[in-house]
Amino acid sequence: MESNKNVIHLIAGGTAGTTGAVLTCPLEVVKTRLQSSVSSFVQVNVHAALRLLPSQQVVAISTCTHGCQVVHNDAVLDPSKYKKHQFQIVSCLKHILKTEGIKGLFKGLGPTLVGVAPSRAIYFGAYAHCKQALNRVITPDTHLVHLCSAVAAGVSAATCTNPIWFVKTRLQLDQKSENKLTCRECIRRIYQQSGIKGFYKGISASYFGVSETVVHLVIYEAIKAHIQQKTNHDRLAAANQRLEDSVEPDIDGDIDYSKETFLTSDYLKYMLAGACSKTCATCLCYPHEVARTRLREEGSRYNSFFQTLFLVFKEEGRAGLYRGLGTQLIRQIPNTAIVMATYEAVVHALMPVSD
Repeated sequence: MESNKNVIHLIAGGTAGTTGAVLTCPLEVVKTRLQSSVSSFVQVNVHAALRLLPSQQVVAISTCTHGCQVVHNDAVLDPSKYKKHQFQIVSCLKHILKTEGIKGLFKGLGPTLVGVAPSRAIYFGAYAHCKQALNRVITPDTHLVHLCSAVAAGVSAATCTNPIWFVKTRLQLDQKSENKLTCRECIRRIYQQSGIKGFYKGISASYFGVSETVVHLVIYEAIKAHIQQKTNHDRLAAANQRLEDSVEPDIDGDIDYSKETFLTSDYLKYMLAGACSKTCATCLCYPHEVARTRLREEGSRYNSFFQTLFLVFKEEGRAGLYRGLGTQLIRQIPNTAIVMATYEAVVHALMPVSD
């Protein structure tokens, strides 16, 4: 029976991850390019270098007009003065669509589809299995159980699927309109340059990123427990009211509120719980995302996790560590809401009524 439960969690995780990834792929492309140091979306990203130039003027490349603009140095350094030249999310999407076509919005979708199902399946499967194991040896369903389970799940998923996400990032950073980098060519090039270990570049950032997963799941479990407690209380009250109103009960005298009552309202509640928990986690732990993307750039001067964070902070300030956060939130909130709610719905659909 326990093995059947693990299979259900694997199926639910894979289905949920695939659904969310396909729907939010264009925003994932924009987010990755904003995080990168080679992105065409960012006109000015090395503030330290600007300070070394003459104070009278600097040259800023404008990708909107594909030309150059000469502006005053203080205008470049003051975000309020060049805000109108920056790419917003919609402008980024339009730019990709114009220069690379509709396929540009879905770059990296192939590796994503290959990786998201096993990644989510490994993640949710490891999480559920670890939680079951810990519940047998320590106080069940405590924050410690959720935290340890989240760490185990995050490390397991990152280790198994890092090569897939590495290839995906390289494909998304390819901005050529002609002779586009293919998945096969990308894999061949990485292997020729660095061998097998090349596919694991940036995994240190992924391991540090487990902290985001931990924060996310601990908050989600707390919200979920509150939702379930309130939902059960409301349904018990409704059942009692129906009995008082002489509504015919079930054959056994009880009203079943298990599988059949996983309503649209429940789905929306889990979506809200997933969105809230992921928002908190992303805002707290976001810099590891920037570091991971930089580490995966081709010919990168970024060598390790902390070296990357230090270099980005030195050259671009605190804002550099949070580049693409807005896009990430816009992408992650609906994506996580869809993933968590789909996961709960599939589990409820496949789990036996008696459980």
